Amino acid sequence: MRTLFSALRLTYAQKLALVAAIPLVLAVAAIAAIVGLQARDLAEREIQALETQLIEAKKRELHNYVTQARNGFYFIYGTAAPDDQAAKDQVAQILSAMIYGDEGFFFVYDYDGTNLVSPRQTEMINLNHMDLADSQGTPVVADLIEIARQGDGYLTHLWPKPSTGQEAEMITYVTSFPSWRWAVGTGVFIDDVLTSVAAARSEAEARVQRTFYYISGITLAALLLVFGSGMALNFRERRLADAKLKRLTQRVLDAQEEERGRVARELHDGISQILVGVRYALDSARRRFEKGSGDAETPLKQGIENLGTAISEVRRISRDLRPGALDDLGLGPALKALVEDFSVRTGTEVEFNTVVFRNRLDSESKIALYRIAQEALTNIERHADATKVSVDLRGHKRGATMRISDNGIGLDRTQRQRANGIGLRNMAERIEQLDGQFRILSSAAGTGGGTAIEVSVPLSHLLPPEPAQSDVDPTPTDKERARA
Repeated sequence: MRTLFSALRLTYAQKLALVAAIPLVLAVAAIAAIVGLQARDLAEREIQALETQLIEAKKRELHNYVTQARNGFYFIYGTAAPDDQAAKDQVAQILSAMIYGDEGFFFVYDYDGTNLVSPRQTEMINLNHMDLADSQGTPVVADLIEIARQGDGYLTHLWPKPSTGQEAEMITYVTSFPSWRWAVGTGVFIDDVLTSVAAARSEAEARVQRTFYYISGITLAALLLVFGSGMALNFRERRLADAKLKRLTQRVLDAQEEERGRVARELHDGISQILVGVRYALDSARRRFEKGSGDAETPLKQGIENLGTAISEVRRISRDLRPGALDDLGLGPALKALVEDFSVRTGTEVEFNTVVFRNRLDSESKIALYRIAQEALTNIERHADATKVSVDLRGHKRGATMRISDNGIGLDRTQRQRANGIGLRNMAERIEQLDGQFRILSSAAGTGGGTAIEVSVPLSHLLPPEPAQSDVDPTPTDKERARA
């Protein structure tokens, strides 16, 4: 079984092809089914309309036959008395002679069901057929007489064909000679109509089948195209991904080396020099103690002062690498400490505003926003030549937004579009990993309109609020977690 699953395990290219092919197959199958249903429905409506037209034509033909026959002997019937047997015989003779086509004839029944005229089935003459019914149970003679009593009309029924003796579907038109109590009519077999309708249905079904074949062929060609293009695209994307991975790996290494270089410079140019000064001060104090001059207080104070400066520098570097306030107090206090340190170090006026979050930011978002603020303040210090900086952090119904603006020299259009500095690129990449938005709003370089960096994280990175703990004394850890 495990071997079977291993054999069925798909590669990335196969998965990509299936993802593209399955919706296509489903869509084409649905389209084919809809096309087939619509085509069959349309064909059926057209066939029914054709059948109706052909039958109506047959009915009109029958009506014309009866009307012409009646006109032929109306001069006899119109002047004859109800009991004029000679006139009845003369009309019956005329009707017996009116045969047409291979199957057509006129018939006459009296109201009691006795057949008076049937030139193609003479064995029925002078016999009562009131109870005659076809194989479907239709009382043919009784219905014809009932229609005649009401004036005239049509009846569809089965009747033996004179040529074969087999029952076939027939339409009969019957009218009344009320003074003689006769039902006179003629019929026509509609097997030719049914044959035409069946042929039309067969042709429509064949057209639907051909349509399915065409759709299947097009679908197969599309699938082959999808698989081919998917393989080509996958090959190309893999090459691009490999190249991008190499560039990203190199960028990570460059960023690591740059950070190491920065820390090394901080240690060498700052702490190392301070510690050397501390050593010289302590060494000078030692020599003075050894000589007994008694003036060792001044170098000791200087050494202690330098040592305090070194401790402050170590804390600053540690805070830059990973600020403890971010974990202990939350994003708001950490940013406040960052901007206050920036203001003290650079002499720049900084305005910091924040709104208490109803929900807490997750760890990834707090780190990303803090690093972006850190990088933005570094860029302002190095390049903006600004005298005032504003940092605004607030939560809202769509997530959280941080905006850092200054009144410096601004960026030109090329710098904003390329954003190729490692600092701006790192900001954009950090916020992209959170599915957020990163915007640079700046006036033209040299105009003094300043620059604004705005980053937003979506609502998915805001955690639900902590449950109320009014009845339980929160532990220090709970207090720290309750901070924004």
